[in-house]
Amino acid sequence: MTGLSARNLKYMRALADAWPDSEFVQRVIAQLPWGHNVSLLDSVKATEERAWYARQAIEHGWSRPVLVHQIESDLFARQGSALTNFSRTLPAQQSELAQQLLKDPYTFDFLALGPDMLERDLERGLIEHLRSLILELGKGFAFVGSQYHLEIGGQDYYLDLLFYHLRLRCFVVIELKIEDFKPEFAGKMNFYLSAVDDQLRHRDDQPTIGIILCKGRNEVIVEYALRDSSKPMGVAQYRLSPALPPQLQHELPTVEEFAREFPLMSVVKLRIEIERALRNLAAARGVVVNRPVGIMNMLRDLQRQGLAPASTEQMLGSLRAMNEASHGVDVDTDVAKRAVEVGTIFLAELRAIDTDD
Repeated sequence: MTGLSARNLKYMRALADAWPDSEFVQRVIAQLPWGHNVSLLDSVKATEERAWYARQAIEHGWSRPVLVHQIESDLFARQGSALTNFSRTLPAQQSELAQQLLKDPYTFDFLALGPDMLERDLERGLIEHLRSLILELGKGFAFVGSQYHLEIGGQDYYLDLLFYHLRLRCFVVIELKIEDFKPEFAGKMNFYLSAVDDQLRHRDDQPTIGIILCKGRNEVIVEYALRDSSKPMGVAQYRLSPALPPQLQHELPTVEEFAREFPLMSVVKLRIEIERALRNLAAARGVVVNRPVGIMNMLRDLQRQGLAPASTEQMLGSLRAMNEASHGVDVDTDVAKRAVEVGTIFLAELRAIDTDD
């Protein structure tokens, strides 16, 4: 063979060192594209963990970017870590499979939600990124609906998310909470699972499973809450992205830069609003402005007509700073803040004149 780079030769040697078992190489490693194997060698050092990712990549048909994402999100450590009561409420084979399908925590780093989000925001974000959600949930989850309606005893109830799992052959109810786990969450989930089993479950389906996704959880409280429940359910945490992706961090201003620029942005925005208010007042007076007219000239016209607000002189004094900021000239922070204060008062007085007219 010819044309092999030094880099590829080094990876070939590393591959041979990493997988001394020729049978495993033929059965698993040979089924993966070269790029997948390179990613495994670069990113995963523990043999057991590397073999697990290799098998999962084949089973789920992961592309190389998906494989890298799963490694970076530490899927190996998260898989099967949710707190559940499956061992008591499901048959042994079903219980083991269901346990391995659940993760803790779930990673929703594809969402852009702030600390003041509501549960509805979280649900809406997951639905808008349904493909990413299903990838995170894992193979076999089929989406049934969000805010799925159930009528129980003449009253309306809505499930946050409803899935059907093709391997487990059962419905999966997911409840979203933006707070730490509370015992009453388990009682509500038990109620929902009973209703789904009664109204939706086919006679050949396995018992419906519930997953409560919370911002956080105390293991002892979860254990007590699930101990005597007869319905299979698990409690897991979720985490949002702790920071912007690196490629975006380089494009956005730093905190220091934003702190410096924000007063100037406020000045420019205020100047635009003042000019718009002046033009509206001119239009209300029947004056047609067909060409650009500076704020200075419009203010002088107001003074001649006796319509100038009381703060006009102060506004004229701050106008230079506003014009400089609008043209990208650096303006002292204190001067910019003073211009905002004066401009805000002037704009309020100007709008009052327009309203009176």
